[in-house]
Amino acid sequence: MITMRSLILCFLVLFLFGCESTEQKQAEAPQIFTHFEPDYANHQNVDEPIPQKQQALLIEEQSTPLKVKNRVVKKRPPKTTDLWVHIANNLHFTVYQNRALKKRIKWYLKQPKYLTTVSKRAAPYLYHIVKKIEQRNLPMEIALLPFVESDFRPTAASSQQAVGVWQLVGATAYHFGIKSDQWYDGRQDVLASTDAALDYLSYLHKRFNGNWLHALAAYNSGEGRVKRAIEKNTKRGKSTDFWSLSLPKETADYVPKLLALSYLVKHPQKGMKQPKLAYKPLTTQMNIGQQFDFSVIAKLSGIGSKQLHAINQGYLKNQSSPNGPHTLLLPIGQEALLKSQFFKSNFAGEYIVKKNDTLYGIAKRYSMSVKALKQLNNKANNFIGIGEKLLVGQPKTLPSSLTIDYKISPYLEPQEDIVIPTIEIDYTVKTGDSLWSISQLYDVPHSDLAKWNKLSASSILKPGSQLVLFIPQAEKPKAKPIKKDLLLDLQKTLNQPR
Repeated sequence: MITMRSLILCFLVLFLFGCESTEQKQAEAPQIFTHFEPDYANHQNVDEPIPQKQQALLIEEQSTPLKVKNRVVKKRPPKTTDLWVHIANNLHFTVYQNRALKKRIKWYLKQPKYLTTVSKRAAPYLYHIVKKIEQRNLPMEIALLPFVESDFRPTAASSQQAVGVWQLVGATAYHFGIKSDQWYDGRQDVLASTDAALDYLSYLHKRFNGNWLHALAAYNSGEGRVKRAIEKNTKRGKSTDFWSLSLPKETADYVPKLLALSYLVKHPQKGMKQPKLAYKPLTTQMNIGQQFDFSVIAKLSGIGSKQLHAINQGYLKNQSSPNGPHTLLLPIGQEALLKSQFFKSNFAGEYIVKKNDTLYGIAKRYSMSVKALKQLNNKANNFIGIGEKLLVGQPKTLPSSLTIDYKISPYLEPQEDIVIPTIEIDYTVKTGDSLWSISQLYDVPHSDLAKWNKLSASSILKPGSQLVLFIPQAEKPKAKPIKKDLLLDLQKTLNQPR
């Protein structure tokens, strides 16, 4: 009897232990979330409480470098239709009214039409310069530098052989990728020289530890001269700010001239005429893709050869170089050129008629119809003579867009006053990562990513370091009802093919 009771008790203990073990194994099921990577485009509001039952099922992913912190709301700047208003709204240098500045401000006020006059010369290019500056997250004050350097004259040349609106000397231009030969001088090409000048200014800014006044002074008088002036003051125990440095008179006046102009743009003064310019591109770049003749482009577009040369002064001859570049700046208003089916399928070159040539043979050689060849050369018949110059074509596909695609921060775009909901994310840098690759991965502007992390656009990233990103959040999806059997629902999702 005692033995039977003992056996029953042992059986009951073993049974209960087995039930308890089974329940413990079932409790481990929520680990199915271990390799789940959330879709941040449709992420729920991080401020909303998560039901306790659901919280128990969410296991934080330890291997992923992304962590959602909180929602951040940023406001876009006020909408404007005037480029000069946009420039004024984005000027941020602190301007102190010292003697040098007051002197330059008085000088500008004695030239009441200065800004409007120079703005007319800058009109084909200024929008593009502003966008290039915004892309690089540089101070908007730099957009005014061509006014100070050259009064925005593309062919301006100094006694020191500095050329163009940015006044680049040959060695500097060459170092930063500007091409110059008997056909073309990139220093007179406003957009090409802008890229080089911004590269140079970014370098100087980094070289002088983020001091923009030192960088601007070095742009004018040379890096070495400014460095020596700083070292001299350091040895003497004097201040090394720009105003305390012993610099050539030209440089000492140069920086105040820019600051004074910046002040007058941001704070318009009575008596000084303010320029107006539409906040949109007035010109667009088109890569012809081969050597071209200005007279041919003028003939096809109806723009006029003089106007073409006026906005493309980097080209020194009536033709582009056989080795390039072959990029033209065209007035956007001349859309007839770009919409012309004939021009889309053909770009004209020149052919000299030889013995035994026929219109049919020439047209076939250049993949044209006889009709198109006659139309291009205003021919009413099929007669051609030896030595005659004919305009001929090569197949050419034009870009799909009329405007240059500047990828600018969505917070800088001229839109209505609205709020942009964003999700703040931590990203752990991996081997091979760069600011550019990360910006492309998460579709955010390169300049914004650098600014958020207090880095320069060219900063080298260290694997393992942390970056912060603000990802614009899509429209908030409708809340889905929580299923009663959440674990079962998650298991079904896991088993579905992807």
